[in-house]
Amino acid sequence: MSTLLLRGGRVIDPASGFDQMADVLLKDQVVHAIAPSISMPADTQVIEVDGKVVCPGLIDLHVHFREPGQTKKEDVASGSRCAARGGFTTVVCMPNTVPSVDSPATVALIQDRAGTSGIRVEVAGALSKGLAGEELASIGSLARAGVVALTDDGHCIQSNELMRRACEYAQMFQLPIMDHCQDYKLVAEGVMHEGYWCSVLGLRGWPAIGEEIIVARNILLAEQTGARIHCQHISSAGSVRLLREARQRGVSISGEACPHHFTLTDAAVAGSDEFWKKDGAALASAGVAGSPPSKWPAYHTFCKMNPPLRTAADREAILEGLVDGTLSIIASDHAPHTNSEKEVEFDDAPFGILGLELEVALSLLALYHSGRMPLIDLLAKWTVHPADLLGLKDGRGQLKVGGPADLTVIDLDAAWVARNEETASKSRNSPFDGWHLRGRPVLTIARGMIAWKAD
Repeated sequence: MSTLLLRGGRVIDPASGFDQMADVLLKDQVVHAIAPSISMPADTQVIEVDGKVVCPGLIDLHVHFREPGQTKKEDVASGSRCAARGGFTTVVCMPNTVPSVDSPATVALIQDRAGTSGIRVEVAGALSKGLAGEELASIGSLARAGVVALTDDGHCIQSNELMRRACEYAQMFQLPIMDHCQDYKLVAEGVMHEGYWCSVLGLRGWPAIGEEIIVARNILLAEQTGARIHCQHISSAGSVRLLREARQRGVSISGEACPHHFTLTDAAVAGSDEFWKKDGAALASAGVAGSPPSKWPAYHTFCKMNPPLRTAADREAILEGLVDGTLSIIASDHAPHTNSEKEVEFDDAPFGILGLELEVALSLLALYHSGRMPLIDLLAKWTVHPADLLGLKDGRGQLKVGGPADLTVIDLDAAWVARNEETASKSRNSPFDGWHLRGRPVLTIARGMIAWKAD
């Protein structure tokens, strides 16, 4: 049906500050009306959302759908199903595919695959040819092909001079740069955070300064060029401090956090349940039932990601950065890998975990149910803030009359258990299997059509 009425929900629009009980009428792919009570027009599908939150369709600006070239792990269709189940109506695909997204032809291929995906799939273009960090990609051609951002994701440009030129060109085309902050000489062959647990486990350490030094470089380049630089998946306290100071000075720099970095620590690699020991009592009082069914086995490769899980102090700094606005965006870094790739020794396993389907629930756990952050502020990190960064001009990220009919409905109190075998992904690499959670999206609407609805 082309007309939907969502009746009786708590409607929240972080962009305007609206937070009231209301009905929402969707017609012809736009929001037709928002009012305390709306009479049902003829031929309208009515969905009762009493007791649930209705908000703008969520945006995740950092996902890996692996198409083209690695579709045994994921493709646009399966990744889009994960996104819809996670409440996301817009995602931005990273360019570290095979071939990389450094030409209009590859952009067009992904756009073609996205045409039937049920959600909106945007594309980030590669900053350098082949993501090799040696020569700039054709940024003007990528802009004309419709990319919404530029990034070196997974392959941080090491040359400061090349990065400066990239910033200058990106500024010409009004495209944000999303940077994977990593100095390879400092990181070397590290596989987990450099600290106590890597020493206990005998694994090569990955120092936090390897991230922080590139964050500092990006701040200086943003000041120099005026380009808008966004630091992806921030993991260390030092990075949060640098970003906070720069933003207070008005530098055009921003940062994102991923749920695994503000729920887990490097102790997880050793099989520790440190998170629940520290926060379990507070969460139980908030109504979050249960705990992980058992400790992870040590050296579990599902706990290997880039950047790595860090210390409890780093985790706390990321939470504080989210609360005070230093980190304005939450993203998943959804990175599927097959079981055969992950079922090897820790050193040899690829970095990355699944993220889209658990992103909202884990964020509610750590930030809303724990009492750290008002719901409207949390929702802003998936709506108005990523929409602003990407420069979306079509009204996405907002819920207003005349805007696009992209909405997410969330049941804040739904009790459920995360199960890896129930994912829509082609892969299963999530360390949160068996976690008892509270709250999840139950309805995702994109372009006025139901992309996913909970049973």
